[in-house]
Amino acid sequence: MENSLEKILNGYHRFREKYAEGDLSVMRYLSRYGQNPQIMVVACCDSRVDPALILQCDPGDLFVVRNVANIVPPYERDEAHHGTSAALEFAVCFLKVEHLILLGHSQCGGIKALLDSHSERQNDFISNWVNLIQPEGVKACSADDCAKEALQQSYRNCLTFPWIKQKIETQELALHLWFFDIESGQIFRYSEKDKCYKALPN
Repeated sequence: MENSLEKILNGYHRFREKYAEGDLSVMRYLSRYGQNPQIMVVACCDSRVDPALILQCDPGDLFVVRNVANIVPPYERDEAHHGTSAALEFAVCFLKVEHLILLGHSQCGGIKALLDSHSERQNDFISNWVNLIQPEGVKACSADDCAKEALQQSYRNCLTFPWIKQKIETQELALHLWFFDIESGQIFRYSEKDKCYKALPN
């Protein structure tokens, strides 16, 4: 079986052949004209949940930020370091994306860390980060249900960013809540009308 390093090096060669070779290559075009994605995705760091792979996108299609448990923090304008907030500002205010997708997923380790807050395992950053999510009844629900509730919290946090809220109100930006089930490979989209997640059509 191909080891991990060989696999990614072979993948790099295939990438070069498909996207980077020749005068009309995708990468040459993107270098010349810059990026102009219409969609931003806030996704988890989980190695099983790669938005570009799941959605079969080419370079330049998606502006993606990934963090533990795909959390959008609340708007805080201070001297601290806000990586996800900076990515949101760049996408919404400078790239002017038209869609913002919050992509949660099943079996999320960050959500499990939130539910297992009494664990004796020491960490420097994870617990403080996932504690941004405090959905109602968090301790009583399953990890997957909690992950779906966390998407709702991130949605509410998005609305604390004045420039996100304004663009949603003027219909310049649409906000989507998606949940990826790892076992089935399916995406479920939250329906505001029905207050539940429904499978995206194949």
